Amino acid sequence: MNAYEEIKSAFEEYRRAVESYKAENDARLEAMAKGQAVDGLSRDKIARMEEDIARLETVISRPALGGGDGGVNDNDARHAKAFEDYARKGDERGLLGLEGKALSVGSPADGGYALPLAIDGQIERLLNEATDLRPLATVRQISGGEFRRLAAIGGGASGWVGETDARPETASPQFAEIVPAMGEIYANPRATQQSLDDLSFDVTAFLAEEIAAEFALRESEAFIAGDGINKPKGLIAYPVSAGDDDARPFGTLQYLATGTDGNFDVADPADVLIDLVYALKPAYRRNAHWLMNANLTATLRRMKDGQGRYLWEPSLAPGTPATLLGYPLGEAAAMPDIASDSLSIAFGDFRRAYLIVDRTGIRTLRDPYSAKPYVHFYATKRVGGAVQNSDAVKLVKFGLS
Repeated sequence: MNAYEEIKSAFEEYRRAVESYKAENDARLEAMAKGQAVDGLSRDKIARMEEDIARLETVISRPALGGGDGGVNDNDARHAKAFEDYARKGDERGLLGLEGKALSVGSPADGGYALPLAIDGQIERLLNEATDLRPLATVRQISGGEFRRLAAIGGGASGWVGETDARPETASPQFAEIVPAMGEIYANPRATQQSLDDLSFDVTAFLAEEIAAEFALRESEAFIAGDGINKPKGLIAYPVSAGDDDARPFGTLQYLATGTDGNFDVADPADVLIDLVYALKPAYRRNAHWLMNANLTATLRRMKDGQGRYLWEPSLAPGTPATLLGYPLGEAAAMPDIASDSLSIAFGDFRRAYLIVDRTGIRTLRDPYSAKPYVHFYATKRVGGAVQNSDAVKLVKFGLS
């Protein structure tokens, strides 16, 4: 069975699982409405169904990665061969030769050798598959150690005039400087020398998958809740306010409170979600997504509106996410669970709201000495993140006000 057939089969299983889940949950809600007790077996069954649906959503929303060499040129091919010799046998001669020809592949004095484009590109694709916020945000590549940009925050003016009318001078716009907090992320996968000596062992795939898995875990945490100290500043680490867009300082995010401490409003739980959608300006609403963790997704999957319709709708086709109130639903493990005053739901156009900065190149240093018989590959990369438009995203606060 090829990748397309696997996704198609998973989608059919997903649709059947969703219908079964809705039927079971409807029966549970009907029993509760009649004052009947819901036994533990029913709750456990629903929980298992939710786990199956979440698992299948992961399969159908992430198409298989494409193959091919991506147009690799001769220099890239030589770099890949030289790096494989280095990874398998510690032979640095090929990489040093390329460096002598000014191909900028790095040097041990600088902290390791740069990964070939084939591995670097595979890690980038894997990160987009595995990281929660990266696929939704704006990503910029830089070659230096810092990135700065100016964001207009208002103050400019314009108007209409006739063909021969005077053009009065307009007010000067105001700007804010955005400097994403940067940090160095690292991974240290290991393999035995025996496995490296085995030519059937795909060292390229091994390094890409191991490095990407560790990078994705740390990035996901930092992009959501990082404190900005030697790491990106996360989305929910910024100041928050209940004030409207025109009343908040730049860099302060707006929240809407549920009105209940540590929970949704019991009488009208969906109201805060609907209000959140329309608190976002139409320009940002067009490309908006929801972001929350899996526990909260499961909670919302059971909710209905005043007309008895589910707020959550399953995916309509492979490669597309489920929706909440008609907007795509994304999961981020680092988003907090519901608690007193927690900021557990984000909604917005994350491409305009959040900026991720990657310094070009991942560097790797081979270490066969520290943990014999294992060979460690110490990989490092500089990455930063910051909110770049605080009007483009809104949060739900599970609090009284």
